[in-house]
Amino acid sequence: MREAGRVVARVKEKIAEAIGPGVTTLELDRVAEREIRSNGAVPSFKGYTAGGHIPFPASICASVNDEIVHGIPSGRVLEEGDVLSIDVGAIVHGFHGDSAFTVGVGEIDEGAERLIEATRESLRLGIEQARVGARIGDISSAVQEHAESRGYGVVRQYVGHGIGRSMHEAPEVPNYGEPGRGPLLREGMALAIEPMLNVGGWEAVQGDDGWTVVTADGSLSAHFEDTIAISEDGPEVLTALR
Repeated sequence: MREAGRVVARVKEKIAEAIGPGVTTLELDRVAEREIRSNGAVPSFKGYTAGGHIPFPASICASVNDEIVHGIPSGRVLEEGDVLSIDVGAIVHGFHGDSAFTVGVGEIDEGAERLIEATRESLRLGIEQARVGARIGDISSAVQEHAESRGYGVVRQYVGHGIGRSMHEAPEVPNYGEPGRGPLLREGMALAIEPMLNVGGWEAVQGDDGWTVVTADGSLSAHFEDTIAISEDGPEVLTALR
């Protein structure tokens, strides 16, 4: 899983370098797939069905502005001021890595910058709680408390998850909840923690393409995610650049 995480980290770096006004999300997808395969890995997302009937057609999810998650890359041209969330996964020797980040395209307004920073910080605080002997609710409440203290809605329909030989495994890791509740965290567990914050309400709606999820009120959204391993020495972020 460490190797899968390193591949994902490298892919994130390559995508971030390619983002800018005038670039299409499909071009970013091509960058990602080339990088994944050149590292001897396989895209986790391509062909994934998530229990539905429509296989995901790309190697990354590219979600713009009010799109929360699962945006399908296309000929959409990124514009100055857009907020873009990228989610990428890779498989190495049968193990998955999964991570997401949100950035502004060119110059963005202060409100968008605050949303991105709050979401990033929510992830950091959630990861801090991922320790042996803690519970899932400790992660969930840390994310929720930080997000809501800054006035953001915390998406509830979509959650983090266990990860390993499958991309989505038990347990679920909600971004809201009470401390001291939920499954016990043990050494050797791996989790994908992924806060999704909205400027408006927490409600989300799935689009007609069967994948793209948008905010119900049309407000701006941001998404960060890392795959972490739980060890006696504390949480180890597997998808961070070393």
